[in-house]
Amino acid sequence: MIEIINNSHDPYFNLALEEYAVINLPDTQNYFILWQNQPTIVVGRNQNTIEEINSRYIEEHDIKVVRRMSGGGAVYHDLGNLNFTFVVNENKDFTNFTKFTRPVIKALNRIGIPAENNGRNDITIGGRKFSGNAQFKYKQRLMHHGTILFNSQLEDMVQALNPSTEKISSKGIKSVRSRVTNISEHLSSPLSIEEFKQILTEEVLHEETNNDTYDLSDYDLKIINNLRNNKYSTWNWIYGASPAYNIKKTGNFDWGNIDIRLEIKHGLIKSCRIYGDYFSAHDIAELESGLVGTRYHEADIKERLTELELLRYLPQTDENQITQLLFY
Repeated sequence: MIEIINNSHDPYFNLALEEYAVINLPDTQNYFILWQNQPTIVVGRNQNTIEEINSRYIEEHDIKVVRRMSGGGAVYHDLGNLNFTFVVNENKDFTNFTKFTRPVIKALNRIGIPAENNGRNDITIGGRKFSGNAQFKYKQRLMHHGTILFNSQLEDMVQALNPSTEKISSKGIKSVRSRVTNISEHLSSPLSIEEFKQILTEEVLHEETNNDTYDLSDYDLKIINNLRNNKYSTWNWIYGASPAYNIKKTGNFDWGNIDIRLEIKHGLIKSCRIYGDYFSAHDIAELESGLVGTRYHEADIKERLTELELLRYLPQTDENQITQLLFY
């Protein structure tokens, strides 16, 4: 087993590294990575990003958002959360989560905390989840990765993964919220996350042979950073890759009530209808058709409303009020 040394806290780089490892590194070796992210929400491959996040909270707290290659639900990462990744040759181990969670359970046993696999892809302590796992298969290679809540900020997790009461209808895979706990809550004596990383690494390598470590080369870093910059950090991947969905937003203002309905596909507004008891100075259908093709992104919509001269249609409002309604 080759342990890849990765000290990055950049979520876009770390997800790009996973893809690079499963697709580009030699399949004659198996790989193991321990890594951490700065505060981040990681959504599953088949999820509608905006449906999973509290947009206002993540903006106010500078929480990053990234989409991963594997399925499953959205998770929150920060420096109190430890992530582990295995990349191996697939040998009927797709959906065999217990093979990869066993070292985690053994590591907890070593520090006096009983843990167990629970359900399809969780590890729990006393019925409370501290680890979620997911997998991705590429040809004959399998990537298994999981989270470990060690001393994460659970309040930030709850807030960041608690979308505001948006009326969104989509075919995206919804996250299932579980009761969670940190490992640190169950320790009988102090233990740092760095010390736990060492214990977990020992448990992983104990069952393996030909163990070694690997530092990423300049060549590796060039390709990984290219993936980071041109895929994982882009709006098209994070939001545009979401399944098609519909949004209904209603607002009550001094100038009237408004009901905006959008159909979003590939992150772009495919259709728009605006209802209400407001007074419009021009045909509102012109405004509706003018928004079609715009990215469902706050800055883009605000810019487009300015170009369309919103005040010609709704003279008592402005671009800020409408975008606030659409996104918060």
